[in-house]
Amino acid sequence: MARYILIAFIFCLPILANAADSGSQVAWTPETLNLVKSGDAKKGEEIAGTCIACHGQRGEGTNSEVRDDESIPAIPALAGQLATYTYKQLRDYANGDRDNATMSAIAKGLSEQDTVDVAAWYASLSRPKHPVSNVDVSGAMKLVKDGDGKRILPPCFVCHGANGEGEKMDIPRLARQRSEYLESTLKAYKNDQRHNDIYSRMRLISKQLTDDEIKIMSIYYQELD
Repeated sequence: MARYILIAFIFCLPILANAADSGSQVAWTPETLNLVKSGDAKKGEEIAGTCIACHGQRGEGTNSEVRDDESIPAIPALAGQLATYTYKQLRDYANGDRDNATMSAIAKGLSEQDTVDVAAWYASLSRPKHPVSNVDVSGAMKLVKDGDGKRILPPCFVCHGANGEGEKMDIPRLARQRSEYLESTLKAYKNDQRHNDIYSRMRLISKQLTDDEIKIMSIYYQELD
């Protein structure tokens, strides 16, 4: 077990050097961390007014739907997300390290201070609650707690926390995130459609997971308090 905890620790090491060519151009220097801490939630609320149409009035996100014969993908809940993580994603969109035409255009229109203010606003909101399913998530709980030594899969809790709370730099809070969004995100990492994870950490992990494991883990975290 200690061996896999060590592997997980290496996966979760914060990247303090320049992160170029690593999946993201955001470097977690003391200056960057202090910048994120300077976020003004009140100003962020004003800026985030344009985000309501997609992410909801209180950052609750939406599930996937079909609208006018067009498939609309699940949109993540941002409420209660760590400010550092939201900041990183917006900068990744602006820098081209994460690809989405709508989000890239929005992020490019934000200044650095706008970005940290928006991140502070969403971090200040209470996490949304979602309906509880009847799905058996015991398999997900085992992966979260123990990982899988045969596949060299580290336990999820080592990076994301025992309660899915995330880590103060680039590891997101997963508790109460929408399961449909989590599922699509893990599959995007697995299929190399998303690649802004520092040094391929999530790509390496997700490729070891089956689609069924991804689904139940997504439900597990959506229902986790």
